[in-house]
Amino acid sequence: MSAAASLQPGVPGIVEQVATARRRSRVRWRLQFALTWAVLLGLLGFALWASGNINLDFIASAGPYIVQGAWLTLLICISSIALAVVLALIGALGRLSSNPVLNGIASLYVSLVRGTPLLVQIFFVYLALPQLGLTLPVVLGGIVALGFNYGAYMTEIFRAGIQAVPRGQAEAAEALGMPQRLVFRRVVLPQAFRIVIPAIGNDFIAMIKDSSLVYVLGVQELLWRASTLGRRELASLEGLLIAAAVYWGMTIVFSFFQERLERRMARGDR
Repeated sequence: MSAAASLQPGVPGIVEQVATARRRSRVRWRLQFALTWAVLLGLLGFALWASGNINLDFIASAGPYIVQGAWLTLLICISSIALAVVLALIGALGRLSSNPVLNGIASLYVSLVRGTPLLVQIFFVYLALPQLGLTLPVVLGGIVALGFNYGAYMTEIFRAGIQAVPRGQAEAAEALGMPQRLVFRRVVLPQAFRIVIPAIGNDFIAMIKDSSLVYVLGVQELLWRASTLGRRELASLEGLLIAAAVYWGMTIVFSFFQERLERRMARGDR
């Protein structure tokens, strides 16, 4: 019997030991990571409590009312990201078009939106459009402003995703006699969506935070409730702490799912 064959029975045991050691190392790292977060947050909470400036009664009584505003925040974000996806797809097609008019319109849209602040665009929808005879409800106005803004940024994401699909696949489909529109709808677009989904998830997480800007329109979402009630009860610190904690919690939850989605997409690529 050769030396390699004599060592073969011990190979599975070594592999299992290495895998076990790696699992233990990951578990130990995660425990240390979680402990670090717990200690830092505990110290921060203790410092705020020890300062004597925190009104715990306000947090207990006003907390549920403020937290309920998160549902409207999520509604605005979901509606805005849906509008942004539609605008981004149209804009990407325009940017990729050989027609100078369509390409010019799409390029102007991207340049104009990316060159002006989001807050200016929100005020424009709410204050300037009524002078042109177009008055939108405040919630709809916030959705339009956010969707219009993010659609411009996501236009470049969609354009890159479409261009990332290998050209040979479209050529093969065309060689089989498929019309160009059908090739785009059946071959190119599904793969492009698969490529850009992680980026859309990142933009959605960013939109959760940017949606707080619509409070300037009087939309009774999370930040509006926290700031209005906090000023009225002379407890702005407590109100903003509640709002910040809710925003942070939502971003953590969606970031978790975003990370799992990216891992799944990467596993599919491999």
